[in-house]
Formats: sequence, C-alpha cells, structure tokens
Amino acid sequence: MTSIAPAPSKASAASDPLESASVRLRINGTLHSAELDTRTTLLDALREHLHLTGAKKGCDHGQCGACTVLVNGRRINACLTLAVMHTDDDIVTIEGLGTPEALHPLQAAFIRHDGFQCGYCTSGQICSAVGMLAEAKAGWPSHATAEVSAARIELTDAEIRERMSGNICRCAAYPNIVAAIREVASGEGA
Repeated sequence: MTSIAPAPSKASAASDPLESASVRLRINGTLHSAELDTRTTLLDALREHLHLTGAKKGCDHGQCGACTVLVNGRRINACLTLAVMHTDDDIVTIEGLGTPEALHPLQAAFIRHDGFQCGYCTSGQICSAVGMLAEAKAGWPSHATAEVSAARIELTDAEIRERMSGNICRCAAYPNIVAAIREVASGEGA
C-alpha cells in the first residue's frame, strides 16, 4: 500500500476534519491511502496526487471523455466524480490495462489502425472502448441497437460510434478508432 501525498496548495484544507477525509483507492491493483480534501475529483487524485497522468484533463466538464477510467468495470468520467466516493472501489486507468511489452488488445489495435493522432484523447478512448465492449457483451443496448431484446448485440460501426459518442477526438481519427474497436470486438488480431 502506498500513501498519497497531499497537494501542497491543499495542505491546510486537508487537515480540516470538515473538509478532509481518509480515502482508500485501489488503482490498477494497488491500494493507496490518503487524507484528501473532500472536493478532490478522482481525476485530480490520480493525476496530482498519484502522478498517474494517463487519464487526461480535457474539458473538466464530462463532455470530452479524455479522463475516462474504469470503476468496478464500468467506464466513468473521472473529472465528474469525487475521490471520496470510490473508497475500496476497483479503479483501472490506462496504466493498468497493459504494458509496453504486453499491450492490451485495444492498445495494440489502436496502433495497428492508427487510431490516434495527437494522442491526447487516446487513453480515454481505450478505457471507454474496454468498458463499452463489456457492456455490449453483457447485452446492454444502446440508442443505436436495432433489436434491444436480441440475445447478442451486433457491434456494427453505427453501434460502436453511438457507444463511443462520449469520447471526443479533436483530430477526428474516428474511422480508425472504430476500425480498432471492431477488430478487437470480432476477435481478429487479438
């Protein structure tokens, strides 16, 4: 277990019992504990306190998806949730999906299909893709699902685009992102 160092500018707030709380965050399989300002977002806890900078701060309003992480297997915008809300949750960031030597299949597919240009949104795109593939596999319909009672959801390009609509790519690498996700969903190249 590691301890999260308080941010220097928040030191006085973190010592106030009304404004701080003990937090235990299980991130990428490692337990971290800290006394954090209760207003600290999960994104700021990851980036500023734990120095896990894979999740990016884009819009800071939940509109771009650059900060997407997985919490208990579900994708969320880390900028819209507080760290204190996730004590003992299982949090996975892009750093926990693969390694340079053993990439996650989606990371490898993004490279093969050139699914990124500047790369700023890529970690959020990949975390979101991991979450959406699990949602589709579990039979959760989307707005684009043609037959919501179908036993198996067909991941068409329209279905993938709808499920990934919360993630913005300013470079517009969308066709390549869809191709990478389609490849992994179909089991090709994995």
